[in-house]
Amino acid sequence: MAVERVSSFKFLGTHISENLSWTTNTSNLVKKAHQRLFFLRTLRKNHLCADILGNFYRCAIESILTNCITVWYGNCSVADRKALQRVVKTAQRITGTPLPAIEDVQRKRCLRRARSILKDPSHPNHRLLQLLPSRMSFRSLRTKTSRFRNSFFPTAVSLLNSTPR
Repeated sequence: MAVERVSSFKFLGTHISENLSWTTNTSNLVKKAHQRLFFLRTLRKNHLCADILGNFYRCAIESILTNCITVWYGNCSVADRKALQRVVKTAQRITGTPLPAIEDVQRKRCLRRARSILKDPSHPNHRLLQLLPSRMSFRSLRTKTSRFRNSFFPTAVSLLNSTPR
């Protein structure tokens, strides 16, 4: 049976390209977010309060931008990060309230995911987050490539080590 080779495919809402760059994924996320910004502008034109606009942003736009963010954000390009942050800035201008930067949201979610892995000893990757004998910090993972260094687990270890308990 012949297998067709494709340049990218969509798996659980995340676009994965053959060279493992996240440009396709982020461009699709930005495109979807821009479509939702239209509705945010419409709500603003109808004089809704800033709290409702902020809730709409978090539910309809931020949820799209941060879909599987712990997986792809570390290895996406600077241009992709700027495009994502541009959407957040636009939404901030529309709502008139300060919104968290996309990088802060990624850090918070990465830290939350790492803590949930730590709490669950049955998690397949629980062993990757080991405490040092001093019990003060976690063992850093050795990485040879920047692709692995920017992935979830090394990032999670550095975030766990940098936050107070």
